[in-house]
Amino acid sequence: MKTTTRVVVIGGGVVGCSVLYHLTKLGWSDVMLLERSELTSGSTWHAAGGFHTLNGDTNMAALQGYTIKLYKELEEITGMSCGLHHVGGVTLADNQERFDMLVAERAKHRFMGLDTEIVTPEEIKKIAPVTNTDGIIGGLYDPLDGHLDPSGTTHAYAKAARMGGATIETHCMVKETNQRPDGTWDVVTDKGTIHAEHIVNAGGLWAREVGAMAGVYMPLHPMEHIYLVTDEVPMIAEIIDGGGEHPHVMDPAGESYLRQEGRGLCIGFYEQPCKPWAVEGTSWDFGHELLPDNFDKIEDSIDFAYKRFPALEAAGIKSSIHGPFTFAPDGNPLVGPVPGMRNYWSACGVMAGFSQGGGVGLMLAQWMVEGECERDTMAMDIARFGDWITPGYTLPKVIENYQKRFSVSYPNEELPAARPFRTTPMYDIFDNMGAVWGAQYGLEVANYFAEGDEPRFETPSFRRSNAFEATAREVKAVREAVGINETHNFGKYLVSGAGARAWLDRIMAGRVPKPGRLSLTPMLSPKGRLIGDFTISCLSETEFQLTASYGSQSYHMRWFQQNLDDGVALQNISDTRNGFQIAGPMARDVLQACTRQDISDMKFMDVRRMTVGMADCIVQRVSYTGDLGYEIYCDLPSQRALWDVLWTAGQPHGMKPFGMRAMMSLRLDKFFGSWLSEFSPDYTAAETGLDRFISFKKNTSFIGRAAAEAERDAGATRKLCAFEVDAVDADVNAYEPIWLDGAVVGFCTSGGYSHHAQKSIAQGFVPTDRAVEGLEVEIEILGSMCKARLITTPLFDEDGSRMRG
Repeated sequence: MKTTTRVVVIGGGVVGCSVLYHLTKLGWSDVMLLERSELTSGSTWHAAGGFHTLNGDTNMAALQGYTIKLYKELEEITGMSCGLHHVGGVTLADNQERFDMLVAERAKHRFMGLDTEIVTPEEIKKIAPVTNTDGIIGGLYDPLDGHLDPSGTTHAYAKAARMGGATIETHCMVKETNQRPDGTWDVVTDKGTIHAEHIVNAGGLWAREVGAMAGVYMPLHPMEHIYLVTDEVPMIAEIIDGGGEHPHVMDPAGESYLRQEGRGLCIGFYEQPCKPWAVEGTSWDFGHELLPDNFDKIEDSIDFAYKRFPALEAAGIKSSIHGPFTFAPDGNPLVGPVPGMRNYWSACGVMAGFSQGGGVGLMLAQWMVEGECERDTMAMDIARFGDWITPGYTLPKVIENYQKRFSVSYPNEELPAARPFRTTPMYDIFDNMGAVWGAQYGLEVANYFAEGDEPRFETPSFRRSNAFEATAREVKAVREAVGINETHNFGKYLVSGAGARAWLDRIMAGRVPKPGRLSLTPMLSPKGRLIGDFTISCLSETEFQLTASYGSQSYHMRWFQQNLDDGVALQNISDTRNGFQIAGPMARDVLQACTRQDISDMKFMDVRRMTVGMADCIVQRVSYTGDLGYEIYCDLPSQRALWDVLWTAGQPHGMKPFGMRAMMSLRLDKFFGSWLSEFSPDYTAAETGLDRFISFKKNTSFIGRAAAEAERDAGATRKLCAFEVDAVDADVNAYEPIWLDGAVVGFCTSGGYSHHAQKSIAQGFVPTDRAVEGLEVEIEILGSMCKARLITTPLFDEDGSRMRG
């Protein structure tokens, strides 16, 4: 056995083998995979082997499309069969909400180049004759859906990897992973020790245990899952004898998926009375076993399936496959460099291995070999969970995700499991004021405040929700008087030391401000993609506060630490420094009433230390609402005292609390972008307009400079624009296609309703040469073609006099 290698991949399931193959495909041949038993041990060997492209996240859907198309390439490379059956698949909708979701997904597919289509009940009956379409109002058909041979596919990945120079050691159990001072690893196995530069945890059912060897908690949990295979079904036999194959059918109402298996059928369930498996850890002795049958938990599911697919009731059960597989709390994979670790990578929690395994392998290999991926991976980046996550949080969220596997996913839905978990000192005060809560990065965040008979629960919907009137009231308070909310939705970082300014000049593309001033800046990857949207506050020549998205703090901290210079101290103070934002025409009067310091000369983008009430604070004159406003930061123990003085001073001026729903409406008035909507690693600064904050004049080779300069010289081919939309009761959410001259030319990044202007607003990309004031387009919202016009004049404070004055 080799004793040195560049990469050790731990785990020989489909994901581990995919990672190994893609590393060789990108040029790293000195790589090896260790498997404690045989390839496919764990959950791969008993998988149903289905694949599909449908996914609520467009990047995940694209990677699933890549995975499916990869299988033919694997067969050509290796000469091995993956047992491919491209039979197509239809997802059923039995109510309007499910149908809305499918129509919205179909719209996304238009600009992704996926050839899906909405089908009627009559068409479904022809496509999938085993289906009883009573009660069905439509469906989504995808010709790429199908199934394969799990074992054959995994071995094809393995053979392709070996052909690229990789080594695979089976019956080689990892006992320890120990990091050396230089960041490399000693992987101790029962066959000896291997010295590796990198480790990839592709441990599957054992990912938690493999992670624990390195002191890492992997937020995932195995769930028991069952599917049944029937004896021969006459209808299926007739289709086969006629030279055809029956397509897949996904029935969300019945929480089931169905496909042809031989001359019979295979049907699996995501049942509500589900069971987590191996709560205390996965035994190393488990491998090629199945779990005891448990038909009681799927009794209701089977009864429903007999009604939807009547042919099942007359078919005998040939076999029951009951085994575990792993979920992350949100159901997406856990991929990428583990924050806080050097050269330790995750490829875990891939519950849909034959839909996602190829894309996961490609993205991780690009990350390792090239330093970044070709597309935004936040949906599966392990950094979307921080060090706050615990097994006690993970388990109920995994159960919830399993139960909602086939549920409608609404853009405004707030899932209840494991909540409230993390709260600020303001939680009980806001709760008593009628706060309706959302969650971000595990933290409770007020979405809106219900007054009187207004609902204390926001109805999940693709259309305008029952929070519409409450949000309008909060927007009105900000625009006409003064509103207040917390600053807990910002990630906050303290950068200090003699080298702080030079480091910020290198890591940020924009200007680093002088003491007492703020600046806005993008943070770029080496390839010029947006990986951050920051405010820099210069507190002194050696002390800076950075603010950005709260939900991306682990992602950003990982990048900071990977690029940290000597002489720079870095602290994540997101949960130890909090405070409030006040905004509106009376904001200055409120603040002045709370401090003895004269603020009349405090200009837009100024930052000062001052005492507000009894609290020592950092106050900066800036507001995401686009109005006159201030962000006021203090330490956590002082926050309630700060609240008391601001709230008391605000009452004579009509102060009202406002939540994130109002914030997202207010920012539309000024066409402000939002992180992971308008700004993400899928986009560049020039495309989004953030290039106006890049300081090309500064004498620093900031990260991404060469790529940004090249794009500046060549010009961006698409441009982020704002549109006024003729919408009725549903606004843009994200990824709706933009039509021009009968063709899809762009897509929306986000949108909503401007309560101030009483207009539906969208933001999105169109070709640069067509991006002119008044351009008339159509935006497809829930299947309706809505007329829209490109606008360039802000809907509020057109000249910025209120915000800046």
